Amino acid sequence: MSASVTPDSFLTMWEQLRPIGRDPRTNGYRRFAWGSADAQLREWFAHQASARGLALTEDRMGNQWAWWGDPDSEGPGLVLGSHLDSVPDGGAYDGPLGVVSALAAVDRLRAAGHRPDRPVAVANFVDEEGARFGIALAGSRVITGLLDADRARGLRDGDGITMAQAMRAAGKDPELIGPDPETVARIGTYLELHVEQGRALVDLGAPVAVGTDIWPHGRWRIDLPGEANHAGTTRLADRRDAVLALADVIQRTRAAAQDRGALATVGKVRIEPGGVNAIASAATAWLDARGANPDAVRGVIADVSATVQGYDGTVQEESWTPRTTFHPDVVRRMGEVLGGIPTLGTGAGHDAGVLAQAGIDAGMLFVRNPTGVSHSPAEFADEADCLAGVEALAAVALDLTGERR
Repeated sequence: MSASVTPDSFLTMWEQLRPIGRDPRTNGYRRFAWGSADAQLREWFAHQASARGLALTEDRMGNQWAWWGDPDSEGPGLVLGSHLDSVPDGGAYDGPLGVVSALAAVDRLRAAGHRPDRPVAVANFVDEEGARFGIALAGSRVITGLLDADRARGLRDGDGITMAQAMRAAGKDPELIGPDPETVARIGTYLELHVEQGRALVDLGAPVAVGTDIWPHGRWRIDLPGEANHAGTTRLADRRDAVLALADVIQRTRAAAQDRGALATVGKVRIEPGGVNAIASAATAWLDARGANPDAVRGVIADVSATVQGYDGTVQEESWTPRTTFHPDVVRRMGEVLGGIPTLGTGAGHDAGVLAQAGIDAGMLFVRNPTGVSHSPAEFADEADCLAGVEALAAVALDLTGERR
């Protein structure tokens, strides 16, 4: 291709996104599904589609698709994309880099006069992080049937608002939630570019890598009972404090992960009644566990469950994703097109993994993160590396589509 990535187009889009959902107190982002920031992000995506003359559609879950070409008459197509939502106080790059890069890659192909032999789309998946309702990858899981529609509608946020209620408030019909085979059938190949969530590329001295697989991972809810009482009058020996049980469970979680060579994190807790001078009557925690070996991850949960049961508590699995290997032909072709660049596995979940589980040919590209930090305002990628990622994504898209005759 004779054209090159235009930095102004990439940077203009990036600057437009920068203020949306940003908390000036922390410099982190709070872009939660079906909230006000999410509405602004969806409007921004719709504007980008319109500005390029792309046909914008929404599926039964509200995922957005901007099509260059007709997937129904000429598909299935090549889809590039990611998500725009964030974790609480998350970074700017996790998700949005993939969406902006996909739009920039389409711009590059069109500027070079490429006429793809099949439709190409840019996707924005809703609720990838699961920050509001607790289950990650909800947008792709619902349309592929990996997340039950009734369960999705009934999920509640920290304020007790269900996903169905939040969708109605956002002007969407939650009764439409469900598997969407028509949408899934339009996807022939899915490529997701993502900021690296670690420092491997720093050590390798490379700006971009090809993704190979996603580790098995899951989320569990832990409920521990206690007995409410007065903090100033109840003897220590007479207390049944749910927080003490929770502290023990968290310590056991860390020890079990270390013993079994896995990763485990308790990053969200809820204490009831939540008063400074009240002994806790209940504690709820959400555990994230993952690792290269699924048996090790399951072993961590077994160890934790034994501790929880000792306190008359319960452990409930909220999600589980087995190891996902990206399509070998897609991985091979990306390596060939990009000149033998490094390959990486990842412990982070992605919509590309869900689509791969659904039988779609999927692959990923990772862009170097010099801080090695993700899910934090410290998350970062250099401009030059971002543009290298766009170049790589466009080159692979060119190879996977070919020229219309």
